[in-house]
Amino acid sequence: MQSHGQCVVPIFEKTEMNKQELVDAVASATGTSKAAAAEAIDAFISTVTQAVVNGDSVQFVGFGTFSTGARAARAGRNPKTGDTIQIAAAKTVKFTAGKAFKDLVNQ
Repeated sequence: MQSHGQCVVPIFEKTEMNKQELVDAVASATGTSKAAAAEAIDAFISTVTQAVVNGDSVQFVGFGTFSTGARAARAGRNPKTGDTIQIAAAKTVKFTAGKAFKDLVNQ
């Protein structure tokens, strides 16, 4: 277990975690019910999503920043036919990991 702030976070040996496993981990770390943890996670996701959709960035010092980026229009190729096609400009969602997060990952 590792301690981050007020709660103790269990260390997982798995390489992936789905939403239900996240709910279980948050409920266990905070001592709340799984329903309350799921509600909090859903509210977090909804709030961050809406902020980024509105063009805002959401920064959690030590964890990272969610923001939008722009991908310029460009020429591409149809892999089936080899024809050149025009790919439209698009907005993208970016996550930039914070220094503390990067440092933990690279230990």
